[in-house]
Amino acid sequence: MSTPAPWPYPRWVAHRGAGKLAPENTLAAFRLGALHGYRMFECDAKLSKDGVLFLMHDATLERTTNGRGTGGDLAMGALAQLDAGSWHSRAYAGEPLPTLEALARWCLANRLQLNVEIKPTPGEEAATGRACGTLMNRIWPRDIVQPLFTSFKPEALQGARDAAPHIPRGLLVDKLADGTGDADLKIARELGCVALVLNHALWDAALVAKVHGAGLYCSSYTVNDEWAAQRLIDLGTDGIITDRVDLFSPAQDGPAL
Repeated sequence: MSTPAPWPYPRWVAHRGAGKLAPENTLAAFRLGALHGYRMFECDAKLSKDGVLFLMHDATLERTTNGRGTGGDLAMGALAQLDAGSWHSRAYAGEPLPTLEALARWCLANRLQLNVEIKPTPGEEAATGRACGTLMNRIWPRDIVQPLFTSFKPEALQGARDAAPHIPRGLLVDKLADGTGDADLKIARELGCVALVLNHALWDAALVAKVHGAGLYCSSYTVNDEWAAQRLIDLGTDGIITDRVDLFSPAQDGPAL
């Protein structure tokens, strides 16, 4: 049994840029999150038809762009022409879908940290993970804190590990496989993960102790309530992903209750 070293990232992580204040996974959203003081951002990355990593959560385009169909079926040239802002509000009309490389370089230029959720189009799990690892291996300097790769898909994390074994990984879990966390912890350790990233409601004192005792970090998504955030802080969890960049101050250890 061992406990992990101190969490190397900020406690507060802005979800998809600025939560719901701007169109998710656009550079406008990340800029707005930075204006609210956030120093680490979560994003969703998937592969275009021609092998370019771009930012989008859904497999299909309809919810967050003016396109139709599966995003991964289009080349990046076509994806770049889509309007990814009008669905949110008129102020963001015409906002494009960015590449993961563009976001990563913006983070590097501004000394910000990044949590890349590998969000593959179904069937592209391993390829998307390898592409994420290859990209970050190429552009992210080794002498600074590395990005964190997370995914619900073990095959994606294995692909990232194959391409960039030095970049830390976290297993995303929405529901404990066996009710105790043991099965998910086993998968995370087999993948060489540094963290379990759980639906925030799953954490309790016993599970935090178990995960920390195994030498892994405890992170949570998506925490938008002050009381839920305070509970996680009191439990001793490490990272909190939130949409509420307007509610939680990343300069504070916890919410003002």
